[in-house]
Parts: sequence; structure tokens; C-alpha cells
Amino acid sequence: MRLRLLLLALGTFAVGTDSMVMAGILGLVARDLDVSVPAAGQMVTVFALSYAVLAPVLATAAARWPRRRLLLTALTVFTVANALSAVAPTYPILLATRVLAAAGAALYTPTANAVATTLVPPERRGRALATVLGGMTVATALGVPLGTYLGRTDWRLTMWLVVALGAAAFLGLALLLRDLPAPAAAPDLRARLAPLRNRRVLVAAATTLVFFLALNVVYIYLGTAVRPATGGDAGRLSLVMLVSGVTSVAGNWLGGRAVDRFGVRVVLLAGGSAAAAAFLALPWASATMTGALLYAGVAPLAGWAVAVALPHHLASIEPSSAPLLISLNSSALYLGVAAAGGVGSLALTVLGAHWFPLVSTVLALVAVSLGAVSTRRRVSGGGAGTDGPGGTTPIATSSGTAAPAPARAADSPQGVAQAY
Repeated sequence: MRLRLLLLALGTFAVGTDSMVMAGILGLVARDLDVSVPAAGQMVTVFALSYAVLAPVLATAAARWPRRRLLLTALTVFTVANALSAVAPTYPILLATRVLAAAGAALYTPTANAVATTLVPPERRGRALATVLGGMTVATALGVPLGTYLGRTDWRLTMWLVVALGAAAFLGLALLLRDLPAPAAAPDLRARLAPLRNRRVLVAAATTLVFFLALNVVYIYLGTAVRPATGGDAGRLSLVMLVSGVTSVAGNWLGGRAVDRFGVRVVLLAGGSAAAAAFLALPWASATMTGALLYAGVAPLAGWAVAVALPHHLASIEPSSAPLLISLNSSALYLGVAAAGGVGSLALTVLGAHWFPLVSTVLALVAVSLGAVSTRRRVSGGGAGTDGPGGTTPIATSSGTAAPAPARAADSPQGVAQAY
């Protein structure tokens, strides 16, 4: 089981490297293809927006496919698209290949998350999701620095690295991922989209979007935010980025275990509040290298713990529609990433390089508020309950004693289990 989860994570590692490494090679791409750096930066936006739009569409279109075939098809599209990116002769062709790569990624990541929960007992599903999502966080810590290093003279080498990762994941899953449970009978499009009329679903998706917007407004411009500490020295900034990447991995690991033990609500509210506090402290922490490293140790740790809880919560609202809802979570995540560059740029213009992290503080608090609303439960006879470690909320029975709430509302591993 563990090996198969790690192979699924290898695929998300490839996707994460592909989506995040571009920031380190934009200058080389711009020079090679004779475009401006801002124009080259549109590759990131195009990838993120394409992913956000395509994830729920492809989840619906491929609902009847066997999960193994779906994973292998997604990796094939993703890997071929990156090979085409590596040999793209012009900028328009490169942009087109980024859309194709996003399609493969949008098909793979939600499916990998869904499959991961079928490979483990219900009480370990939070950790299974954390393992697969861990591929993304490890990409931040290892894949992005490695890709940037390889591409320091030729950006196309970075793309070939992503191709190699995608091919390795394909071969591993083709050989070792067998005997997956068949997908349930797929409902029609109207039935699949019905959960989108659920206000809790929309609020939960908004929580993901706003939280990742908050996280990435600072991450994209972290070099600017900590410049007082680094003095513009590349070595010092690399150290901050390394600590940030390592604690992202730790946050992902911790988040999976915390969701299984304490429940989604606790992780969302505690982790989101900790991230907001870190963003608030950054204008003062960035004055010294010690403060910058402390920030890099706290914000990613809290942020990626929340990142594990978000898809778990969204899928558990309507377990029968979990694959669609996990893809909706991915869409919201990438919309947040796509919007972060523009929001961060506006924040820099309005507030300046020192105070712009305060925008992330406000956004994180908005996300915490949305999370508090979407994880709150109605209890029979009035009042409200909350999501606890077990993911059930007591409701009154005719005898006056308490009984568990229906499983469809459970933000617990057991609740998510019903989706698969």
C-alpha cells in the first residue's frame, strides 16, 4: 500500500514541479523566445487557469473510466505535453503546450487523491491524502530548486526533468497499481453538478481559493518581503526558501495526522489562524535573518497542514460526489494561485514592499471565517454543532439521548470513505 501511495505522490511531485518551477526560469524563457519577462510569466497564469477550468470538466467527462486507465492517460498527456514544451520553437506554441500539460495535471491530481483513499483503512485516509499531496510540497522543497539549477543555462533541461518524472510515475503505476475498486455507476452531468447548489460546498471551495490566494501572495513575492533580512543576497534568500520548502513538507505530514486525530475543523481553524499570525508578523520579522527564518518555519508549516484538511472537508460534504468535489478543490486552489500574482502586485503598489503581507493576513482571516462557517453543523432542534475528531455531530433522538449525525455530513475519514 505504502509503495503505491508513494508512486501516486511521484506523479503529484511531477505536477508540482511543473507548476512551480517556471518562476525560476522565466528570464531564460523570455531571452530564448524573445519575449518580455512579464509575458513569459503568463505561462504560470495560463497553466493555473487551465487547470482550474478543466479539473471539474474532466472529472465529469471521465467519471465512467476505470481509475487505473484514467491515471495512466493523465500521466501520458502530462508527460507528452511537457516534452512538447521542451522543444517548443515559439512562445505561442509553448503556451499551447502549457494548456495541454494543465489538462493532464487536472485529470491526474484529483484522481490520485481519490484513489489514495481506497488503498487504506478509513481511519488512515487523512494520512493517505497527505502522502499524495506531499508530492506537491516535496516539489517545493526539492523539485523547484533542482529544476531551477538544471535550467540555469538552458530552460529546456528543466522541462526534460519534468518529462522524466512523469515517465517514472507512469511506469511505476503501470507496473504496480492494479486491482483498484471500480468506480461507482456514474450519474449524468446534471446529477454530478448538483452538489454545486449546496451552499456548504460553495463556501468550502471559497475557503480553498481564498486561503491559497493568501498563501501565494506572500510566497510569490517572498524575495521582496524578506529583502531587509537578506540584503538581496541570493545565498541568504536560498536558505529562506529551503527552510520554507522543508517546513512545507513537515506541515503536510503533520496535517494528515492532525486531520485523522483531531478532525478537519480544528486543523482549518488552528492552522489558518497560525498562518494569519505569521503573515501579520512578517513586516517586523523580515528585519533580521532570524526573523525571516522563523517566518519560513511557521507559515508553510501551518499553511500546508490546512492544505491537507481542505480537500478532505470538501469531499466529505457530499461523499457520493467526492471525485467531483476533490477536482473542485483543485480548481479553487489553482484559481488562488493564478490570482495571487495580480493581487500581490496590487498590494505591493498600494502598500509597498514592507507592508504588503498584511493583505495575506486579511485574506487568511477571511478563509478561517469561511472555514468556521462551512465546518459548522446544524443540530436537530436548533443550535449548531462542529466537526470533531470523529467527524460526527450529536443530534437529538426521540429518547432524548444523542446519536451520531448522518455520515454524509461527516468531515471524517469514515465520511469520505463512502465516496469510493
